[in-house]
Amino acid sequence: MIKKVLSAIVLLLLLSVAIVQAMDNKQEKASPGIEEGNSAPDFELKTLEGKSVKLSDYRGKKVMLNFWATWCPPCKKEIPEMEEYSKQMADDQVILAVNMDPAADVKGFAAKMGMTFPILLDSENEVNTTYKVISIPTTYFIDSNGVIKKKILGAMTKKDMTEQMNALK
Repeated sequence: MIKKVLSAIVLLLLLSVAIVQAMDNKQEKASPGIEEGNSAPDFELKTLEGKSVKLSDYRGKKVMLNFWATWCPPCKKEIPEMEEYSKQMADDQVILAVNMDPAADVKGFAAKMGMTFPILLDSENEVNTTYKVISIPTTYFIDSNGVIKKKILGAMTKKDMTEQMNALK
């Protein structure tokens, strides 16, 4: 009798743990990525020219942090808009474009597309993982204090970029 009661208690405990784990996983899937209102995690990546760049180097500036790849059709559509926006940005604004497929000819692609804003290579997939990017393009708008104010999934227009950057402090 005692063995049956203990077995039932252990079974209930295991079932409870399984339910809690399932609920935690479900909540994580419901809100992927870094949340708006949180500090943007710092990182260090190399540019196409081999220069090391940290996100924290841009503290005091408004940052458009864009995750993209050369093979991504919506990214290809967004890049000319981003380039056009970069030419009219204020001095306190910067675009950081994190490429997620550095094994590709990113330098050749950037030249072909006429990209002049900083392109960072996430060769170890660390920043993509940290920011929990699940689709591309994904863009984070980070204010001058390093706080994520907006996350946009999908391609944007120059008008969208202007509105989001102007909304930052």
